[in-house]
Amino acid sequence: MFKKIVNTKGQKGFTLIEILFVVIVIAILAAIAIMRITTTTATARANSCKADQAVINTQVEQFMLDTGNYPADDTAFRSLLNNITYFPGGSPNCPEGNSDNYTYNTTTYRMICNTSGH
Repeated sequence: MFKKIVNTKGQKGFTLIEILFVVIVIAILAAIAIMRITTTTATARANSCKADQAVINTQVEQFMLDTGNYPADDTAFRSLLNNITYFPGGSPNCPEGNSDNYTYNTTTYRMICNTSGH
């Protein structure tokens, strides 16, 4: 495709245009890779948060079946999150922070994540 230029001393080399072309192609590939990594990380965090919400909401339902009542307020919800009967390995933490990012809705009896993007 590109011809090698031979100078008068018989040395071979690449032209400046060929080198610039390779550098531009590498820069474009690097930009695409960085965008994919950033998008994948955000998607993984959102999926992790959704999975944590499902686990917590399932345990809220289990708490209701065990006691006959849902947690009455956010304080009772936080107490449930720290209860080793329902969360033996500890309460799930939001990928963006900790369990302080979770809010308990006393109308729907569901946990929501306060972090934007989830």
